[in-house]
Amino acid sequence: MSDRARAIVLLSGGLDSATVLALTRRQGFEVFALSFDYGQRHRVELDAARRLAEHFGVEQHLVVRIDASVFGGAVLTGGGRRFGPDSAPPTYVPARNTLFLAHALAWAEVLGASDVFLGPNA
Repeated sequence: MSDRARAIVLLSGGLDSATVLALTRRQGFEVFALSFDYGQRHRVELDAARRLAEHFGVEQHLVVRIDASVFGGAVLTGGGRRFGPDSAPPTYVPARNTLFLAHALAWAEVLGASDVFLGPNA
């Protein structure tokens, strides 16, 4: 077992999470990557996440499947929910990051990881 501090990186495969992964690795953490498959339209990002995890030599890359029905058919999952001009944008998925962080915190506790990092697109 390494003496380095362990960290979980939420890794979507997009630019923000790729940057966070690179910075976390550069800071010397023993990195564990966590991705989610919830039927999102941009599945190419999951392939990118796998390549990034391999490139940066993460200790483990876990891909968790989430039943997309919990998101109420949000547009990101290809569902039919539509938003009006005064509501959330079509890319909004209800409580997505909250669910992701809950998984990350649980895994961090199991691994004894001291930190959880994510790069949400604002």
